[in-house]
Amino acid sequence: MAASSSKVRRWESLPPPIPDERLPRHVGIIMDGNGRWAQQRGLPRIRGHQVGVESVRDIISYSGQIGLNALTLYAFSTENWKRPRTEINFLMKLLERYLRSELEELRLNRVQFRPIGRIEDLPASVQRLLSDAVEATARNDGLRLSVALSYGGQDELVEAARAVCQQVERGETQPDEIDCAHLEKHLHTAGLPPVDLLIRTAGEQRLSNFLLWQAATARYCVDDCCWPDFRRDRLCAALEDYDAERR
Repeated sequence: MAASSSKVRRWESLPPPIPDERLPRHVGIIMDGNGRWAQQRGLPRIRGHQVGVESVRDIISYSGQIGLNALTLYAFSTENWKRPRTEINFLMKLLERYLRSELEELRLNRVQFRPIGRIEDLPASVQRLLSDAVEATARNDGLRLSVALSYGGQDELVEAARAVCQQVERGETQPDEIDCAHLEKHLHTAGLPPVDLLIRTAGEQRLSNFLLWQAATARYCVDDCCWPDFRRDRLCAALEDYDAERR
């Protein structure tokens, strides 16, 4: 994610495109198509990641402005470690620059930030910045923003199952006491509402191992545009479609 040259902004409040009480409690977005966007324009793949940052900034700010409760962005999957090393290194540096440049704006606008996934797999410098961001925004009461990094939904479920098994072994839980709510406490998204709306860009029809438990009953929205072209107008349209279908 690229560093932004803009000054720290206090976001203005905006009326949501649908009534507050009908907003999805939690929106998840699979941000797909950065490389494809660049290749379609004869540009290097990294340019797509750079431009995609502006979509990240716009979607986060708009979500905060309209009073969305929770937003989870799929930034880097466990499968992404198979990409060329040069691209991975670039993405990690991009993430570092983003965290350095955007943290103050997130803090100022009451965003509560948390990374989810196998954070221990990330470079130490990234881990430190993520920890700083979590600490700096922990008391915020606005948009709850989660960014999935080195994340895989199946891995998350396995980790949660192991944690529950360990509780049983220690005698803290009985097998017949285990239910959905018990398992949810051990997910990376513990404390967040279920995903009501799951959006994927670039026209793909796959979940790609993203929030498998949390999005079990979510409405799935596919947008044909690549992530660098996905801005607030596209999110607004997805929210309106979500509301129309529910009604």
